[in-house]
Amino acid sequence: MPAPATQSTAIAIVGGGPVGLVLALLLDRHGIKSTVFNTEPNARWHPKGNTHNARTMEHYRRLGISEPIRRLGLPADHPTDTVYFTRFNGWELARIEMPSAAEKLAARDASAKTDQLLEPVHRANQMYVEKFLLEHAATRPNITLRFGWSATSFKQDYDGVSLRGERAGGEAESWRAAYLVGCDGGQSFVRRTLGIRYEGPGGLEQPFFGTYMLASYVRTKALYRDYKVRRAWQYWVVNPELRVALTALNGEDEFLVLTRRAEDAPPPSAKDDALVGGMVKRAAGADIPVELLAHSPWNGGAALVAQRYGEDRVLMAGDAVHLFSPTGGFGMNTGIDDAANLAWKLAAMIQGWGGPDLIASYDRERRPVGKRNTEAARALAMNVGDVKTPREMEEESPAGTEARRQASDFLATFGEEFGSIGVQLGARYDGSSLIVSDGSPPPEDFAHYDPSGVPGGRAPQLWLDAGRGFGSSLFDRFGVGFTLLRLGRAPPDSASLAAAAQSRGIPLQVLDIADTEARALYGRDLALIRPDQHVAWRGDRAPPDADGLWARLVGF
Repeated sequence: MPAPATQSTAIAIVGGGPVGLVLALLLDRHGIKSTVFNTEPNARWHPKGNTHNARTMEHYRRLGISEPIRRLGLPADHPTDTVYFTRFNGWELARIEMPSAAEKLAARDASAKTDQLLEPVHRANQMYVEKFLLEHAATRPNITLRFGWSATSFKQDYDGVSLRGERAGGEAESWRAAYLVGCDGGQSFVRRTLGIRYEGPGGLEQPFFGTYMLASYVRTKALYRDYKVRRAWQYWVVNPELRVALTALNGEDEFLVLTRRAEDAPPPSAKDDALVGGMVKRAAGADIPVELLAHSPWNGGAALVAQRYGEDRVLMAGDAVHLFSPTGGFGMNTGIDDAANLAWKLAAMIQGWGGPDLIASYDRERRPVGKRNTEAARALAMNVGDVKTPREMEEESPAGTEARRQASDFLATFGEEFGSIGVQLGARYDGSSLIVSDGSPPPEDFAHYDPSGVPGGRAPQLWLDAGRGFGSSLFDRFGVGFTLLRLGRAPPDSASLAAAAQSRGIPLQVLDIADTEARALYGRDLALIRPDQHVAWRGDRAPPDADGLWARLVGF
């Protein structure tokens, strides 16, 4: 019997989690076909990350899916506070108040026209969003889904990558792709096959975020029913006996519980049911009913970044190239931003307008961001373990009152973990071969975000009318490819830039924005915005060599 014919796809994506699916959706937006291979037959139904930050929500907006994603997770009126208790029937030590989803959108609707929170952070567990992304990807014409198929081998050559996929039961397929992208997690088959290692500290030993952790999916109605606990997004119990974190999933009775595990603990079992159920009861201070739905072991405190983000025609993104402590919610979001950087470069190569240095720029631009973000998350994780819990903390005594006051003062400083706007919006690609500096110094403080038109950073956002719906933001007017902004009331002639782009086949949208505040935000009369919404070049007149500028911006 002859072997089945080799099937073809432009981009093979190994790993169908949120990073792989968003990469496929971004490629689809560029009109590029991809095939997603995922070992599990469905999206994994276990709680993981809970934060879709402002930059990730902007990427969802570009894909037209930010609004349905905002309907997932906590109810719109559910507060997103983080609260610290001695126990649920004990003292509330500190509450970091944060608005509900509805309040965030109301604040956006009343914001100034230059406000940068186009899409405020959204709290919805990754399992809900992953399921939605999979269902949405199944409707897109350029995406082929191979869920239930494992990538078992691949080999690249000068022209592309050959891939073998296998399904449980022995069925096999051969595929040929121009590029392969591994979005297959911390144990990445793609990374291991390439022989690429992680670098950086792999764990953290402290009272809470140790190397060996357990994430448990639990159900209990008692927290809200019996204790009348004021609703929040995340609850921490901190006392001399234990430290436990509970994250609200549906706003009613389902929670993600994070606990420490012994180094030599066996795979999750019924013993973990007893362990985690007992810890939740001790956190409550009472024998409350707890239903254990599932467990997943993981390593806490990691700040690992791969030595390289790929080789030639095989690239990687997400956890395959960086592993985070979950503090700050940076992990998945950094991976989504990887996908945004990579998608347009792959599209350019497939469509024929990308140069030989374009794919190599992915590593040079994204690895520094991966290092910055993993280090920021690890620093926040270290803070969580530093709170002092003396034995008198739960006493009804002057010593107990003083111990709780000191803990409250310390915990009240944790607001940056839940804001971190500089990490969310502040990624910059200064020094990249694809960015043309105009000599202006880039913003120096990455802990905060100040909108800047200096090439290398996220393009500043501007509301163009009184509405706040789709079409009201400057970002909504950007093209799928590059966008040339002509700013102010009398922008200079830019026909040479448009003509040079057309001659190279580079997709370009020219956008005239007469608004003086837009001109002030960008600081020049002309600005070229990349497909990933980063400023590539700016000037007060078109350059003498427009073709030479384009050659640099697309990797020639």
